[in-house]
Amino acid sequence: MSATYRIQQEKNFKAKIKTLQKELPIFCESYFRYKEIMESTSVRTRYGYAVDLRNFFAYLTEENEELQGLSPAALTAAHLRSVRVQDIEGFLASVTLYTKYTISRETGEITERTLKNGEKGRARKLSSIRSLFKWLFQQGYLETNIAALVGTPKLHEKAIVRLEANEVANLLDIAEKGAGLTSRQQAYHERTNIRDIAILTLFLGTGIRISELVGIDIKDINFASHSFLVTRKGGNQEILHFGAEVTKALQDYFAMRQEIIPVEGHESAFFLSMQRKRITVLAVENLVKKYAQISAPLKKITPHKLRSTYGTMLYEESGDIYLVADVLGHKDVNTTKKHYAALSEERRRAAAKMVKLRED
Repeated sequence: MSATYRIQQEKNFKAKIKTLQKELPIFCESYFRYKEIMESTSVRTRYGYAVDLRNFFAYLTEENEELQGLSPAALTAAHLRSVRVQDIEGFLASVTLYTKYTISRETGEITERTLKNGEKGRARKLSSIRSLFKWLFQQGYLETNIAALVGTPKLHEKAIVRLEANEVANLLDIAEKGAGLTSRQQAYHERTNIRDIAILTLFLGTGIRISELVGIDIKDINFASHSFLVTRKGGNQEILHFGAEVTKALQDYFAMRQEIIPVEGHESAFFLSMQRKRITVLAVENLVKKYAQISAPLKKITPHKLRSTYGTMLYEESGDIYLVADVLGHKDVNTTKKHYAALSEERRRAAAKMVKLRED
């Protein structure tokens, strides 16, 4: 990932945070500065906090009797002394199911959608609130940290959604030949299939994250050593290696990529959109969804599920959970163990049948 791309991404998120701060209490400016400088929190994380806190303060000014009538921006730290455990729990309950309205720029038509925050979504929002209240308490703005008394939503482990070997082969065949696509999709497919195969193969052959994929620059790939440079979450850079199938898919696309003249400012990007710009996260999500709906219609396959597919295949072949953690870029091997615990159980069951004490 180029330094220019990373800097631009950070600028974009900082600009979003600055816009959101106009809707937030004035003390949030100091809070976000603390998160950035003292805790080295990533700009993406701070943006997520800003969104959560804006929604929380909007809820408080509607539901808390002592704060009704105030705007979120008018709130002071002293106002938050009236916040109760019930307020935070009520907010978490309110975002479980909520309605989002979108206004079309072309027609002015209002579209209504019902959205849901699952266990992880509510836990993240509580984390945002706890982080702010902890800071306010430590700074002496609050006498008690009421948010610390709110219980964390219970997280139930979900089964790993992944592709089986035949589904992986089917996915790549569809991306290559376009079978099952609509006539409109077929027209685009003729122009993008080589790129799409390279993207899918890279996901399935290395397990990288979608943010890592879209950030790859031409100079990051070394075909001679079958390796490439990725920038992990948190900004750390690592060199990963790929096998023969990934090499061929990337080389096929690179030959085509060299014939494309990118839009100014996107010359370094490896994967380009049809607009000749660096491909976006949304575009990659859509292309994965397009092919996966045909190859595995009963599974909701996303780029992250392709990452899980790779992790599963690697663990089944190697049996080395530390290798899987290292390649996937997990900072804590316990994260990897949690995701692949079911596979460990299967291996333990198989082990029970491997040793024969007596011959039949």
